[in-house]
Amino acid sequence: MEKDKKLDEAGRFGVKAPSASEIMGKKHPEQKFKVGPISATIWQNHGKDREGNDVVFRTVSFERSYLDKEGNWQTTNTLRVGDLPKAVLVLSKAYEYLMLKDSAEIDEE
Repeated sequence: MEKDKKLDEAGRFGVKAPSASEIMGKKHPEQKFKVGPISATIWQNHGKDREGNDVVFRTVSFERSYLDKEGNWQTTNTLRVGDLPKAVLVLSKAYEYLMLKDSAEIDEE
């Protein structure tokens, strides 16, 4: 580690993990569920169906954040055993959000 990097009270470097929106570009997520270093992010996308009609669809990105040996934040989709319960929770919340959102949108029509 470099000597000029300072640790905070929790023993972490004063470095902010890049957000999914920073990684994905300027687009902002519709919703994000996070437990510790594990997150599931819901993105709203726009496209065209086979007939050329505009459609809206959602995707979910999933990642674990960690500090590398140099103290830089990185992300991965590889999990440790202790990450599995957190992954289940954030993915369940993402699924619940999407199902309730779809139900509400159908009710509005």
